[in-house]
Amino acid sequence: MTRPAMTRPAAETDDPTPSLAQQERMVEAILFASDRPMALRELADRLPAGCDPAQALDGLRQTYAGRGVALERIGEGYAFRTASDLSFLMQAETVEQRRLSRAAVETLAIIAYHQPVTRAEIEEIRGVAVSRGTLDQLIEMEWVRIGRRRMTPGRPATFVVTEAFLDHFGLESARDLPGLAELRAAGLLESRPPSPAAHAPLALGDEDDDMAAAEPAHPAFKDD
Repeated sequence: MTRPAMTRPAAETDDPTPSLAQQERMVEAILFASDRPMALRELADRLPAGCDPAQALDGLRQTYAGRGVALERIGEGYAFRTASDLSFLMQAETVEQRRLSRAAVETLAIIAYHQPVTRAEIEEIRGVAVSRGTLDQLIEMEWVRIGRRRMTPGRPATFVVTEAFLDHFGLESARDLPGLAELRAAGLLESRPPSPAAHAPLALGDEDDDMAAAEPAHPAFKDD
């Protein structure tokens, strides 16, 4: 006599969606283990089906409010960082690995405030030529990357700051930088109008996607 096959109730075979508290624990673990800010899409890819990473992040932000560690948005990602009012406690742990030259600092500031900006536009604002080594250093530090090309003669490449730059200075976006009016009032920037080329459209299409920034002799460094 054949026995009927044993079947499990549907409640035992289906994996229930984790509770919000469990989702917060999962997101918390992912962010603590990550060495870089994690985007909402990346969190969703790692969590079980049915989870809501955005809601879990909101819960974590409330949980860590007023604590020594805060959940911060950095660019398009999220990461745990030391509370800003306790940063003085970390000074003993800070190691200065490289000192930027004045030319590098000026170039970085121009890129941050005028991005996307070409090499020729950087030179126009600074009034002097930009050496390849200066841009190489900023790209090697992963504070600057090469962006899309402008739709102008020669199609020069543009430069923009990275999420690593925003993370280092505790900024959510470049819009959080001090205003140009404040810097000009302090004498740190010239009141020079932007170049007309700065308003030229950028190239679109796969062939003009952001280029790899690991090649110091890239054609983007040539004068167009």
